[in-house]
Amino acid sequence: MTAPDRAPVGRAPTGDEIDWTIDVAPSTTAPARPTIEPAAPHRRRRPGAGRDHSVEVLAVLMILLVLFREPLGNAIADPRLQTWTTVFVSVMVQAVPFLVFGVVLSAVIAVFVPRSFWAKALPRHPALAVPVASCAGVVLPGCECGSVPIAGSLIRRGVTPAAALAFLLAAPAINPIVLAATAVAFPNNPELVAARAGASLVVAMVMGWLWLRLGRTEWIKLPYRPDLDDQSKGRAFWAAVRHDVVHAGGFLVLGAMAAASINVLVPERWLQSLADQPVLSVLALAVLAVLLSICSEADAFVAASLSQFSLTARLTFLVVGPMVDLKLISMQAGVFGRRFAFRFAPTTFVVAVGVSVGVGAVVLS
Repeated sequence: MTAPDRAPVGRAPTGDEIDWTIDVAPSTTAPARPTIEPAAPHRRRRPGAGRDHSVEVLAVLMILLVLFREPLGNAIADPRLQTWTTVFVSVMVQAVPFLVFGVVLSAVIAVFVPRSFWAKALPRHPALAVPVASCAGVVLPGCECGSVPIAGSLIRRGVTPAAALAFLLAAPAINPIVLAATAVAFPNNPELVAARAGASLVVAMVMGWLWLRLGRTEWIKLPYRPDLDDQSKGRAFWAAVRHDVVHAGGFLVLGAMAAASINVLVPERWLQSLADQPVLSVLALAVLAVLLSICSEADAFVAASLSQFSLTARLTFLVVGPMVDLKLISMQAGVFGRRFAFRFAPTTFVVAVGVSVGVGAVVLS
């Protein structure tokens, strides 16, 4: 048990501390101290008890899709349903490879990287760890789907939540793949690449520092992971991969379904009517980024197609999207808890819009 784990009772938790201990009821003779709950006694399991049947369920669904392919084909003949299916599949196809990358990296961090590494890699002071963690996103080519499980593993390995959350926001927007895609999508506006990187980095650091100031430990509820204890590193690695794929993947599906539904329900003519109004155009593209839930590796090409909007409005689209969208909010709620997601996401949205407008006025005007 480390020194922070033995902190005196009554100390107010701050945003950069996670208390993994369980309080024991105080006795009449000694003051209460945080202790670790003893492991439950081993019980003999029935054969097959606690087995994960996700693979079998997936196999059954695939067989049913093959058997009923003709009725399903007729059912999706409706143009609106075809649009919904296209958007849903495109979001999943874009996100799943990077989700898998993030899950694998998350498992590596959780199983193979010792806690002492993070103590050496990041500054001891949380306020200094935030910008270092934000800049670390430059070296990891992933999207927001992969950064969520990685941030969860970082917190489990003892990284201050403020730094892990700064990495969560920065990595999807400032990694080399995303910046290269932005440069290709806007060949005549190279300043937009620098504006996107700078604005995203500022938002990540501001949110990390806000967490240090206003965050609460009890808002983060990471799922308990007994599958990582008392196993060999190889078995613990695959158990972590399987758990995160099923867990985070389920929330990704819900987010993709919501994004597809929004694409069908929102008329395109609304965008044209808003493009000529500077303030409303920025807010419209910010909200659109949340609703569309496009992977950060592909959102630059969508922004380039919205040529009727100003560069500042499109910059807002590119900054908000990788930090706040429907599938990301769903995944954050699944990994960190709903109390966290419903506070963190709206605050990030406001900060991202404000920073984007400020950077756009300086760099893109």
